[in-house]
Amino acid sequence: MFRSFFLARQWLVWAYPGSALILFSTWYKVELDVKINEWFGDFYNLIQKALGKPGSITLDEYFGQIATFGRIAALYVAIAVITDFLIKHYVFRWRAAMNDHYAAHWDRLRLIEGASQRVQEDTMRLARLVEGLGVSFMRSVMTLFAFLPILWTLSAKVTELPWIGPVDFALVWVAVLFALAGTVLMAAIGFKLPGLEFDNQRVEAAYRKELVLGEDDPNRASPPTLGGLFDDVRRNYFRLFFHYMYFDVAKWSYLQFGVLVPYIALGPTIVTGALTLGVMQQIVRAFGRVESSFQYLVNSWTTIVELISVFKRLRAFERQIAPPAS
Repeated sequence: MFRSFFLARQWLVWAYPGSALILFSTWYKVELDVKINEWFGDFYNLIQKALGKPGSITLDEYFGQIATFGRIAALYVAIAVITDFLIKHYVFRWRAAMNDHYAAHWDRLRLIEGASQRVQEDTMRLARLVEGLGVSFMRSVMTLFAFLPILWTLSAKVTELPWIGPVDFALVWVAVLFALAGTVLMAAIGFKLPGLEFDNQRVEAAYRKELVLGEDDPNRASPPTLGGLFDDVRRNYFRLFFHYMYFDVAKWSYLQFGVLVPYIALGPTIVTGALTLGVMQQIVRAFGRVESSFQYLVNSWTTIVELISVFKRLRAFERQIAPPAS
């Protein structure tokens, strides 16, 4: 899965310079997000000034701020489009490397259950899942490094937490503890999902294989056989739906409550009027970025579950390639 791409001379340009280019463009997007966060502070302070004292700003100042956002946003869009284009090519090259490797050993692999599905579909899914998780992980780490110092600095303006009292750098601790609680919660509730996803791919592969064999052999894929295999598919899906139901209840309840957390933490500071509207917007956006970075596992758990199941299938597949022990 990994050696065929990262250790093969054919793919070195994509594996390393390509990774570096994607890493740089992701970092640049985060830096643009920081500039947008600063813009929100200036813009809302300008609005507060205009609403508090009519005639205190000019129309040119107002539209000047909007034009500034337009320039930053246009650059952000351009970088985002280019980055996504590069990532798609990067992922397909990785899939091509895996495909070439497995095709070269097809004589040994073709008798394994679901071999065709593993070479065609599982390699595609692995590359796509690693793309999503890898890029979001890089973005989370870079966002954390970019916004944590901002939130740390802005936390000095927060005088105290409700029901707790004064706490140094309170918002940073609230973001860390809330994200940690969510991560532990999701891991505890979703521990059964990887096994069920793996079973799901297994029964789907068995059903698909019988259908493929039935295309050439009239004695295969009879209605009773297909009915029994589809019953296995149905049974596993219904178990999966049940476990995802209570997992989703916990996940979405946690994420929706998370929207209120910075406002709850800022309650005493807002009531005392210690913040301007612009600073409050900067704090809320920075808090959201830091919190979402710490919540990487929470937001990605469903995808991680799917990746684990695909990895297990391909890992078992690759064991057949290794030469037998002498």
